Amino acid sequence: MNPFKKTYSIKELNLFRSMSRMKPFESLNYEEMALFIPHLHLRQYKEEEVVFFRNDPSNAFYFVKSGKVSLNIDVNNQFEVLLVMKSGGFFGHNAFLEDCSRMYTAVVASETSELYVLPKVNIIEIFESRQKIRAKVMTSIAELYNEFNNKIFNTYRSSLGFFNLSDAFQK
Repeated sequence: MNPFKKTYSIKELNLFRSMSRMKPFESLNYEEMALFIPHLHLRQYKEEEVVFFRNDPSNAFYFVKSGKVSLNIDVNNQFEVLLVMKSGGFFGHNAFLEDCSRMYTAVVASETSELYVLPKVNIIEIFESRQKIRAKVMTSIAELYNEFNNKIFNTYRSSLGFFNLSDAFQK
């Protein structure tokens, strides 16, 4: 046993376990995840409180400690629920990318919700000083986007082409 090896608190270990189940962090070890911990801010939200709106700058990554958050797309001045994130879920992963804006609106869908917020500025700081971590996280983000594309294509195939998929690939 190495007496100089860093030990972690129960709270840190619980955060590591949660983070390791999230695609962006799944390939990181505890020492690498520990770099993000000081930058996590636990925020309390109330029902129907907007976390962010579509087209807002992607300034933070979020994961749900408790409660629910509804991810919505606006269609003809109406919100359509894409997904409801529960404890352990994450969203806002385009904060790992440069110069992005939100593609959907996130709204608290439970009486209260606790969210861990990881500011983009801190993500960038870690990425600039730790290229290996950046490479691991960006590989995971690329895999996540590949999964999303596969789901879109499969949905398109099963919907019998009710929309023009080529529109999504036009410049």
